[in-house]
Order: sequence, then structure tokens, then C-alpha cells
Amino acid sequence: MNIFFANFASLMWGPWLLILLLGVGFWLTFLLRGIQFRNLFYALRLAFSKERAGEGDISHFGALMTAMSATVGMGNIAGVSTAVALGGPGAIFWMWMTGLVGMATKYSESFLAVKYRQTNDQGEISGGPMYYLEHGLGQKWLGICFAVFGALAAFGIGNMIQANTAATAVVESLGTSKFSVGLILSVLTALVIIGGIKRISDVASYFVPFMVAIYFIGAMIVIFSHLSQLGAGIQLIFEHAFTGTAATGGFIGASLVQTIRYGVARGLFSNESGMGSAPIAAAAAKTNQPAKQALVSMSGTFLDTLIVCSLTALALASTGTWVSGETGVALTMQAFSAGLPGNWGVFIVTLSAVTFAFSTILAWEYYGEKCFEYLFGDKWIHLYRYLWVLFVFVGSLVKLELVWNFSDAMNALMAVPNLIGLVLLSGVLFRETKSYERGIRDKTIDKFD
Repeated sequence: MNIFFANFASLMWGPWLLILLLGVGFWLTFLLRGIQFRNLFYALRLAFSKERAGEGDISHFGALMTAMSATVGMGNIAGVSTAVALGGPGAIFWMWMTGLVGMATKYSESFLAVKYRQTNDQGEISGGPMYYLEHGLGQKWLGICFAVFGALAAFGIGNMIQANTAATAVVESLGTSKFSVGLILSVLTALVIIGGIKRISDVASYFVPFMVAIYFIGAMIVIFSHLSQLGAGIQLIFEHAFTGTAATGGFIGASLVQTIRYGVARGLFSNESGMGSAPIAAAAAKTNQPAKQALVSMSGTFLDTLIVCSLTALALASTGTWVSGETGVALTMQAFSAGLPGNWGVFIVTLSAVTFAFSTILAWEYYGEKCFEYLFGDKWIHLYRYLWVLFVFVGSLVKLELVWNFSDAMNALMAVPNLIGLVLLSGVLFRETKSYERGIRDKTIDKFD
């Protein structure tokens, strides 16, 4: 199975998908006149403002925190270090590029998710690529494809890989068993997801700011303790972005193709721009303008990739631990241990790994559940939730390599129909975004109402 998914992931993550992914991001950036640069500060203010109008299940902030609880996860800790370990320091540059153009992609898919969202039989909001592929593009078969891939991908990127990495981190630092970690994660997951999106949003709104703050403080201490080496580390990132990296120390070397592939793949794994997952949470937000929640969602990619991922990347580059031959959480632990006294490095990375993983498991359950609901209706949702809890436990015990390869393959399969939809619906995005911005200028639309 591992060989099959490794080969399939390599095929899917070939040059054609990287060109499609970045190409769509550049196209949307051009079409929307660099909306991610023009409106970033407005988007951040909007995310923390209190909405006073619009239908939906959760707040702007709740939707953002739910999406960020999915994106701020193993991609920031294990994903970044894996990208560097397999692709060299230059992979970080391509993660940044994926994040920058991905902000326009995230805006676009969230806009369409809100515009074409539906209300299910329980009176709850349902939205995401499957709905704008069906109701916006008129191609239900593409919606079905996305929902199938999304429901399956959730068990990889959002479930097993999170549980596996958290269990590994706890076992390596505390010496407990993966069985115990998996059991505890499963029970806690069950207690939250039974309450649906509102409970998930409530947990994420308190959980995400706390866990990001802890990780931010730890990473900044590591970086400042190696400040004299930071410049050289940043230079490596830009130099190796276009050349690949020769073998050095425990690092076996990476070609330019590997550098780009792992940078873009792990960038997508972290911020999920173009993959179509985050718009599922965006669709549930209380808002009277699709553009408002789209801007809020866009700011999540900035916070995730350009801030949190950069902290891990700069810690690895400045400490020089990227040449050790380690990968995943173990490499990040090594970098933090090099800059923090005693066992504080191990403690912070372990705490972050567990909390990041748990929050991602919660958010991705909602994503997978909505894909399942689109395919089979909401009658059997409880079965999906039972299966989800079971796979949290199973994921704690399986090999990490298999889970990563499965996740890479499913991510690619999700991205393809979503990117097709974004391109074919880009005319709608352009017209309605232009109309919204005109309304803001003419003061016929309140910026924060």
C-alpha cells in the first residue's frame, strides 16, 4: 500500500499539478488585482470585528478559527520540517510562494462557497466546492468527485496523519504508549464533534489563539538565540530555491524538482489554498456579503503560511539542524532544543503537536462530514462520526510514511476539480468582487456590517 500511494502521489504531484496550482493562484491574483496585498489589513480587521447581519451558523471569527484549526497543524510543525528534510532549505521559498498566491485562491474559493451555500434539512448551512461546482458551474459530477475525494482525504490529512504525529511526539518525549495517546484523542474528539460545527467553532475560537501564541513565543526565542546565524539561514533559502541542495551532513541532497515539489506540496498541506477544504467552514459564517468572509478566510492563509510556517522554517535555518538527517516532528524538536534550555524545546513542540493535531482533527471532521452529507444526505452523519473517532485511534498506530503518501495523493485529487471550478467561475468572482469594492468606495455597503 505504501509503495502504491507513494507512486500515485508522485504521479499526481508531477509538474502538471504544480503548474496548475500556482498558475490558478497567479491568474486569480492578476484577475482580482492583487486583492491579497491591497486588502490584507482590512481583512485582518474584519476577522476580529463583530458582524451584525447575515445568515449563517457561526461568526466570521469562528469560521476563521475553525479553518485555522485545520491549517495550523502538523503542516506547520512536521510539514515544514519534512519539506526541508526532503527538499532542502529552498523548499521554504516555494512554500512562501504557494502561500502568497494561495491567498487569492483562498479568497476565491471562500467567496464562491458563501455565494452558493445551501440550507440542509436540519436548518444548518452547507457549502463548499461541491455546491459551487453543482449550482454555480452546473457540473454536479465534478461536485460528486470533489465530495468523494474530500470525504476520503479527511481521513488522511485531517485525521490519521494528525493522530500519528501527535502520538509519535508524545511517545518520544514522555515515553508513553501510542495506544494510550490514540485512546485519549479518540475520546476527546468524540466529546466535541457530537455538538457539530457550533461546538467545534467554540472550541477552536479559544484553542487556536492560545496554541499559536505558545508556539510563536517558543520559536521566537529559538530564532533570537541564533540571531547571528539567521542571515546565513535566510540566504540558504533563496539560494537553494532555484538550484536544489547538495548532500551535506545527514542531508542526502535534493534536486530542483524535489525542492519545488516538496515546497509546494507541504505548502498546500499547511494552508490548504486551492484544495477546497477551508471554504466548507467559510460557508457556515454569518455574513451578508460573500466578499467579507472571503477576505477573512484569505487572512488565514497569511497567518498560517507567512507567519506560523515561517517560524518553523527560520528556526531550522538559523540553528542549522536541517542537515541532521532527521525529519518531521523530530527535526523540529531538535531545532527548538538547540535554542531553549533544558527540556523546554521538547515540551513546547510536543504540546504544540498535540494541540495542533487535536484542533485539526476537529475541523477536518466537519469538512469530511459535509462532503459525506453532500453524497448521502444527513441521515447517516452519525455513522461518519463513529468511523472518524475509530480512525483517530487507528491513525495513532500506523506508519507515518504511509499516511503522508496517502494524504499527498488525496490532496491532489481534491485540488483538481476545485481548481477547475475556480477558473471557470473566475468571471463571477471578478464581477462581484468589483461590485463589492465599488459599494465600499461609494459607501452603499458598510465595511463592517
